[in-house]
Amino acid sequence: MRSGSRPGKEASAAEGRALVWSGGSLSSDQVVPQDAEAQSAPRGRGLSSRWFLLIGLVIIGNIAAFILFPPFPREGNPGEACSFPVCYINGTLEFPAPHTVIGPVAPADQLVTFTPSISSTILTMWIVMVVLLVAVILMTRGRELIPGRAQNAFEFLYEFMGDFGMSIAGAAARPYIPLFIAFFILILFSNWSGLIPPVGRLEQLRAPTSDVNITIGLALVSFLYFEYQGFRRLGVRGYLGKFFPLYEFKNGIAAGGIALFVGLVELMLEFVKPVTLSMRLFGNIYGGEVALGVITALTIAFVPVFLVGLEFMLNAIQALIFSVLTLIFITLAIESHHEEEGHIAEEALGNVEGEGHQLQPAH
Repeated sequence: MRSGSRPGKEASAAEGRALVWSGGSLSSDQVVPQDAEAQSAPRGRGLSSRWFLLIGLVIIGNIAAFILFPPFPREGNPGEACSFPVCYINGTLEFPAPHTVIGPVAPADQLVTFTPSISSTILTMWIVMVVLLVAVILMTRGRELIPGRAQNAFEFLYEFMGDFGMSIAGAAARPYIPLFIAFFILILFSNWSGLIPPVGRLEQLRAPTSDVNITIGLALVSFLYFEYQGFRRLGVRGYLGKFFPLYEFKNGIAAGGIALFVGLVELMLEFVKPVTLSMRLFGNIYGGEVALGVITALTIAFVPVFLVGLEFMLNAIQALIFSVLTLIFITLAIESHHEEEGHIAEEALGNVEGEGHQLQPAH
């Protein structure tokens, strides 16, 4: 014990003994030490200090990225003079066509390309996939009955997302929960990669989901999977019967014609699903990248902190929307229309008969 702390403690102990010896009703057990009062005081500075530290790291990262990778003219080379603010904005913006890293250069004026090359978005997505695989392996390596912090965090995320998916799509979605979580984690960190200063500053690195070619690929994987599950669960005849309900013609020409028209509309909407999945994700992420790039170019560091926080939340929402819609589309694909055939009409007739009995006059 340090000698500098003895006088204060001896004084407090003396005051406690004086209260007991004075004959009062206050005992020594009722005297609360000053150290205990200090320990019981609420701690409200820990969270605020962490937030200030995070904001400081974001500001330092933006300044470091601006110094290490300064903007330059779009048609020029790094290091050339760049006038403010037009050149700063044009030098920071990422146009829809990604930069080609390896292979034939894709046309810069085309949004969707079919050039067999490795673009900056593909390279960044491969890096994100490797990082995620290594992180998951390290977090789940040597699984124990009493998990550590890393294993506990992974199990919490998996169970939380699994319960969330089941609450939306029902019990039929249980076999597809791993795919739902995989889509969410991959798209989430692909979105968040664009918030790291080197990504977007270097031509070789760019947020994967800010490229429409990547989002179309993700949407096609989702589309092919839920179409495959529909054919696998219902068979070719059963699944196509959802779009060509020829069996409804047994209820009359009018009923068959209406059912066939509705089925054709549903068939058209099936091919709209991958378009909406890809364009929604691309539009939101690319729009956020443009807004963040413009504000960063004009203010360098300080104002983008708040925009980064907003993009952090919106990117998570977009990843959740894509994965939830994929899960819902799967459950819709495996549902059979034959299970509902005739039940709606019987239920309606039953309700009409029940109301008729209730409206009968009393004798």
